[in-house]
Amino acid sequence: MSKFKEALERGKEARNQKRRGADNARAAERNVPVADFEAQARAWLDDVVVASLQAANAEVAGEVAFDIDTASDRLVKASTPSMRFEIYRKRQSENAVRRMFTVSVEVSGAVSVSAPGMVAKDVGNIGDKSDAKFRNLVAELIEEAAKGT
Repeated sequence: MSKFKEALERGKEARNQKRRGADNARAAERNVPVADFEAQARAWLDDVVVASLQAANAEVAGEVAFDIDTASDRLVKASTPSMRFEIYRKRQSENAVRRMFTVSVEVSGAVSVSAPGMVAKDVGNIGDKSDAKFRNLVAELIEEAAKGT
């Protein structure tokens, strides 16, 4: 009988430790400093977005142009980091249709690209350093700009 009681006590203690560990993990998630989120989001924007746009700009320099605005005063003061970029056709500079896009990082870490007249498109998460979704979207936007639409 005492072995049974000891096993029950060990089981209760294990459950309590597991619960305390889960509570500590949740508390740690809640107490993540905002500066860490902002730094991680800015790093993602620099590492993925700016690098992808610069690479794309080098590839299509004769046809399409990019203007990257990483330090917009309005967006720097926002609660979630974001940046803007503009894509336009080079050949008809004075009459070129310029489209301004905003890359926004949500509090959840999700990253999306939006523009006036366009539904926001999900392009990843700051926890994932993959740039595949963003590069695919930039390719689509370059094609649209090259067509002049």
